[in-house]
Amino acid sequence: MDTQRFTLAVLAVVPLVVACGSEKAGSGSGSVDAQRPVTGVDWRVQGITADGATTQARGKPYLAFDAKSGKVGGRLGCNAVNATATVRPAQITLGRPSTTRMMCDASLMSTERALLALFDGRVDYRVDHDTITLTSENGMIVHAVADE
Repeated sequence: MDTQRFTLAVLAVVPLVVACGSEKAGSGSGSVDAQRPVTGVDWRVQGITADGATTQARGKPYLAFDAKSGKVGGRLGCNAVNATATVRPAQITLGRPSTTRMMCDASLMSTERALLALFDGRVDYRVDHDTITLTSENGMIVHAVADE
């Protein structure tokens, strides 16, 4: 191969190598997304699975874990909630909940009762991009997404 052909081949390949190495995380093309942290995010509850049945959450419930204060706050569907929360890798220990005491529509209260079962115990969690799955000691599963 002569020098001119070799130079042309190199010049054709270099832009491809540079382009492949300049992708940002989350840009698609098989790149690796950084996992969202558990703390500092409002996790909007989408659904609750208990006894094998999944129901859609009502009333825009969410949970927000604060590493600095060691607490969790949010809304359960009808009432606001606060509790202590110790976040460790793959597990959260939730304290006894403190809530406001409003009465709401039956569907909101049903979501609230289910979410209250997460508190005063350990919860396993798994974060997958913008979703979190919480699994309580009694097997209840809560699916939530990061609120943008």
